[in-house]
Amino acid sequence: MQTMETALAVPGLPPHDPRTPALSVVDMHTGGEPLRIVRAGCPEVAGPTLLAKRRYMRQHLDYVRRRLVFEPRGHRDMYGAVLVPSELPDAHLGVLFLHNEGYSSMCGHAVLALGRFALDFGLVPAPPAGVREARVNIHCPCGLVAAFVACEGGRSCGPVRFHSVPAFVLAADLVVDVPGHGKVVVDIAYGGAFYALVTAEKLGLDVCSAKTRDLVDAASTVTAAVRAQFKINHPESEDLAFLYGTILTDGNDAYSEVPTTNICVFADEQVDRSPTGSGVTARIALQYHKGLLQLNQTRAFKSSATGSVFTGSAVREAKCGDFKAVVVEVSGRAHYSGTASLTVEDDDPLRDGFLLK
Repeated sequence: MQTMETALAVPGLPPHDPRTPALSVVDMHTGGEPLRIVRAGCPEVAGPTLLAKRRYMRQHLDYVRRRLVFEPRGHRDMYGAVLVPSELPDAHLGVLFLHNEGYSSMCGHAVLALGRFALDFGLVPAPPAGVREARVNIHCPCGLVAAFVACEGGRSCGPVRFHSVPAFVLAADLVVDVPGHGKVVVDIAYGGAFYALVTAEKLGLDVCSAKTRDLVDAASTVTAAVRAQFKINHPESEDLAFLYGTILTDGNDAYSEVPTTNICVFADEQVDRSPTGSGVTARIALQYHKGLLQLNQTRAFKSSATGSVFTGSAVREAKCGDFKAVVVEVSGRAHYSGTASLTVEDDDPLRDGFLLK
């Protein structure tokens, strides 16, 4: 039985189980989408590669994800990041992405936030005086992603942009039988994670004005239908071969200076408040594939949930296995929202969290 003396062994913390280290976190958001970054307190994540670490954490440390993301410390739309060493010599840091269902392969809003965090918390050296942008190489489960952080005096001070892993179209104009909607034409594209992309109008909805619950239900139905009827393959790793979610769009895919609006529903009906960085990457890859966008044409992408905006462009052609691909630049703004120490009491029956639907 813990005593008040042992429970308060760490100054400033409330009574807690001294055998369970507090999780020290920094909270940020990018376009409204939260990110909870673990600074300290997570046990060592074993594994020779980042994908091996991802498997290890899922099998042995999933309680950390639940304590970070679930209620009462989080909520069903919370998102987390655990920083780990990378086996890549060019990486400044490795990261595992956590959500309400498990572990993602890529998260663009998190990369934009982590770029600022890495510079401000000394994970990368400050650039020389007069240099207004710092490069941060972030090893994500999908591969190495380069973030470029606007800075002044060695501190972040503005937008962040990143260059994606090669993004490609897995299937264009795929006909899927969607319960309640009949046969629906969707596209499957990869932006570090695989998404089904479909115009909301095909499901009888306006992505700009429909209720979020209706959009979530429709997107989740599409996700389930695609998973049941189409096998996802990634040319380099089976760990990456899964459908992350569905993005409903306004259908304005041809190049325009007017923002195009979308909403992303991923994992277990989790709603992205931002335009979705990896989703923007996938949409750019699809638009380029269909000849609707040229290299270095910049488009604005608007979240139907919050109105926040990212920009994206295809900066160069690439390959992923046998797929023709593009490297996409995505830009957005991330902000700090707080810090916390997440603790556990040994007699708490809900110590590892819960979710409501």
